[in-house]
Amino acid sequence: MPLDGEYEPSQAQFVRDHVELYESSGGTQGTTLSVLVTREEDDKLRDVPVVILTTLGAKSGRIRKSPLIRVEHDGYYAVVASAGGAPQHPVWYHNVVADPRVELQDGPVRQDMLAREVTGDEKAAWWARAVEAFPSYADYQKNTDRDIPVLVLEPTAQEH
Repeated sequence: MPLDGEYEPSQAQFVRDHVELYESSGGTQGTTLSVLVTREEDDKLRDVPVVILTTLGAKSGRIRKSPLIRVEHDGYYAVVASAGGAPQHPVWYHNVVADPRVELQDGPVRQDMLAREVTGDEKAAWWARAVEAFPSYADYQKNTDRDIPVLVLEPTAQEH
């Protein structure tokens, strides 16, 4: 069930460069991203693990790729549509809602997955895992009026 289409790199140069490094190295480089982690006691740059999420553009129909914070539990992953606490959801979120078939690369491992937005207790459990992986998510939620979506990625039937 691989995604099919023409790849359209991000308009953001740092995203293009990061995806290129990650993929050209076979997932051995670019597996972390230096981000400002905010905590009440201190703010500091920290390298956090990332994965590459590949989606099909909801409007363009083209392949899109995004480096996102790695949140994994028992072979399942979560992606957090935080957009750094911005007022709008990130573009990749709309792509996934329109077509939940995604590809995830975690280091050298690529797999086809299906995404679904979680709510209630399931969202609370994944949110706690996400904040543990990247504490700034809690600040992002405080700084926006929107409820930040969490989507769980599950391996497709072929992957089991």
